[in-house]
Amino acid sequence: MNDMYRELKARLRRLDELLATQGLTDLEFAQALSRVHRAERRGDRSREPSDELRVLLERAEALARGSA
Repeated sequence: MNDMYRELKARLRRLDELLATQGLTDLEFAQALSRVHRAERRGDRSREPSDELRVLLERAEALARGSA
């Protein structure tokens, strides 16, 4: 796994923790996080994360900031 993917996974874990503590009160955030997880599973960990994956992650992070 390259460093960029490692950083992406760390950001994703923080969002997972936020969802776990927050519960399913924000459905839009939960759905955005689910999209990121699906894209991450399809991704190639030996390469840089795709632009699609980055955009999905940034959207989920923005929704997390909005709900916090």
